Amino acid sequence: MAMEVATPAPAPINAPERNIILALATVETHKKNRIQVSNTKKPLFFYVNLAKRYMQQHNEVELSALGMAITTVVTISEILKNNGLATEKKVLTSTVGMKDETKGRMIEIVLGKSDKFDSLVPPVTNGKTPEEVAKAETEAAVEVQEAAATEA
Repeated sequence: MAMEVATPAPAPINAPERNIILALATVETHKKNRIQVSNTKKPLFFYVNLAKRYMQQHNEVELSALGMAITTVVTISEILKNNGLATEKKVLTSTVGMKDETKGRMIEIVLGKSDKFDSLVPPVTNGKTPEEVAKAETEAAVEVQEAAATEA
């Protein structure tokens, strides 16, 4: 008498197959004081004025660009330095791999406020110049005095 031994069949897999790929990458968080410069999207002095505003808010600004925009970053930096607004803190150049397997050039320039920055650039107050703020405060004070005089 032959005995048959039943072996259980493997259980069907109901979960979808998942491929997990682990890769090491340098994750760079978005910096609030970084300006990524393009030489086709905005005019040069847009970036100069934006860099001034970033230096007011963060005491330094990081300008970065790829390829043909590198000259624009250098020009912005030189304008700010020659006008006495900024000092150069760091310059980094490198090559980066592109999708089509070519190498592209990249630059990052970190500029800090110069000692004369605050005396040369007026502070921004809700988009108004100090003269506009002073005028508005003067007009408000006059209105208060006129209202007090009419009540008395």
